Amino acid sequence: MQPASLPPGTKRSVLSVSELNWEVKHLLENSVPLLWVNGEISNFAKPSSGHWYFSLKDARAQVRCAMFRNRNRSVAFQPQNGREVLIRARVSLYEGRGEFQLVVEHMEEAGFGILMRQLEQLKVKLRAEGLFDSARKRPLPYLPLNIGIITSPIGAVIHDMIHVLHRRHPAAEIGLWPVAVQGQGAAQQIAETIEKAGRSQRHDLLIVGRGGGSLEDLWPFNEEIVARALAACPIPTISAVGHETDNSVTDLVADLRAPTPSAAAEIASANSRELFQRLESDRRRLFRALQHQLHQLHQRVMLKRNRLRHPKEQLLNRAQRLDHLEIRLIAVGQQQVQQRQTRLSTARRALAHCHPKHHIHDKHRQVEQAQRSLQRAAKQQLQHSRDTFLHIAQLLNNVNPLAVLQRGYAIVMDLEGGALKDSCALVPKQKVKVRLARGHFTAQVESTEG
Repeated sequence: MQPASLPPGTKRSVLSVSELNWEVKHLLENSVPLLWVNGEISNFAKPSSGHWYFSLKDARAQVRCAMFRNRNRSVAFQPQNGREVLIRARVSLYEGRGEFQLVVEHMEEAGFGILMRQLEQLKVKLRAEGLFDSARKRPLPYLPLNIGIITSPIGAVIHDMIHVLHRRHPAAEIGLWPVAVQGQGAAQQIAETIEKAGRSQRHDLLIVGRGGGSLEDLWPFNEEIVARALAACPIPTISAVGHETDNSVTDLVADLRAPTPSAAAEIASANSRELFQRLESDRRRLFRALQHQLHQLHQRVMLKRNRLRHPKEQLLNRAQRLDHLEIRLIAVGQQQVQQRQTRLSTARRALAHCHPKHHIHDKHRQVEQAQRSLQRAAKQQLQHSRDTFLHIAQLLNNVNPLAVLQRGYAIVMDLEGGALKDSCALVPKQKVKVRLARGHFTAQVESTEG
């Protein structure tokens, strides 16, 4: 065949193989989003690089896949040919061979992965409704007398639980509600039985569970219908599904989760030995408390008894007290009479002293005493006046100028009697009068000297 001719002036666009593969690769990766693919593994290869290469196929087609080391480290199982898996991958092209392939980012077992997604979705839904909240959990009865068990009637689980209950709490009555714990219709049967057991009002506590198994085996206890029946149960519930590592939705909804069915029986039952020890301890405590209380009451009785006296003794004490009061009364009366007599005698003596003759006699004696005192005072006053006069006379005599004349002195006076004190006041021929101790005479001044 001849190639078709191009219009004149048209330039051909030619790509290399590598360019073509690069364009196709980026076209696929940019146009197809991340997707989930389910299929069976074949041609699985694990070279020394740690990367995984395999084909994913179904009944009519297959596709090449690659899962690099940094991604396959998180896979929890070992892939094998013929194993059905669920992968999350992006579409790509291996440029070296131009092969269409899937680059795997996550891998899980097909059935397990679907169930896990359903389980997580249900948990999110029930948690949002508050079915997992601890606030709605009810406390278990301490000593349940009737325990209901919803489980399979065959197998080791029910026998182990009954054995534990009989050993630890033989007084408890056990009610078995047989159900299918796996397979088609098991969830519906379990939910209906939980509702019937709750309505029966026979039990103080209800245990729902089964033994261990795969996720598919335990799946009825992850169904929403069972979870809601358990949440609506009017009596406290224990979920005991599988082994300790298994976790189901009923474990989250029930009032308490037990790691195993046997552990649920131990939790629900009261250990007889522990109860006996507790009762014995309480008995001893009560006995000691009663002994202490009786001792205190005995001490109080003895104290009251010591304070309580015989009526005869009380009468004797009252009689003795009455005698003492009588003696005191007589003594007080006699004392008052004596005091009144003393006061009367004193008043009589005072009245006798107030008689007029006694007053007149006293007045006469007072007048006589006053006369004697007046005479003594007059004599003393006269003597005092005499002594004073003599003293004053002596003083006057001491200052009397005439007394000086007795010693030979004279007083020169002018003719009028005035004393002359200065010779300058005299003039010759002047007459003066001279006073002597006895008499006086007249003299004439011959001359003066000053």
